[in-house]
Amino acid sequence: MSTPVRLLLCDDHAVVRAGLRALLSSAAGIEVVGEAGSGEEALAMAARVHPDVVLMDLQLGDGMDGVTATRHLTAGGEYAEVAPRVLVLTMFDTDADITRAIEAGATGYLLKAERPDELFAAIHSAASGRTALSAPVADRLLAQMRSPRPTLSDREHEILGQLARGLGNREIARALFISEATVKTHLGRIYGKLGVETRAGAVAVAKERRLLA
Repeated sequence: MSTPVRLLLCDDHAVVRAGLRALLSSAAGIEVVGEAGSGEEALAMAARVHPDVVLMDLQLGDGMDGVTATRHLTAGGEYAEVAPRVLVLTMFDTDADITRAIEAGATGYLLKAERPDELFAAIHSAASGRTALSAPVADRLLAQMRSPRPTLSDREHEILGQLARGLGNREIARALFISEATVKTHLGRIYGKLGVETRAGAVAVAKERRLLA
């Protein structure tokens, strides 16, 4: 009989952790060896129980977020002699969240809407070092690869940065020593390149696509 996958749960909601533990108790070949309610707690727990896989939420309330915890865990070192695999389990599927998690070293990225059997299979895949992605997440990653980031001019980047600070057209014009009419012209080009119609939409897309410094 094969050794079960040693799993550490990390979610800041105790009810969610209890539900996951109850669900996973019915899964063959998976043993929950610990629970953590924060990123810091996950690092400390991993050093003690040496999990094969950490099931990691991204939003963990105050303190260290799931991406930072993932980066520390997958680096090994002081937190684990052998770096565990990290499988993200979250409600969020924005391009920015997915990209940050994968770049931090996550082996997989699942949404909390997954069916139990898909979660079980993903845990086993992660333990074996295979990538596990929810279908919507895989679709978004492919879309990112097919649609490269829009190219903005230096001036458009400057104006976008001022937008993110919440400045109006007149304030942007003063800050950059240009006319309000020029600001409006650049905004129109920025909206067109980002596929948005509002200032808030431009800032949201810029953050999602990591266009802001």
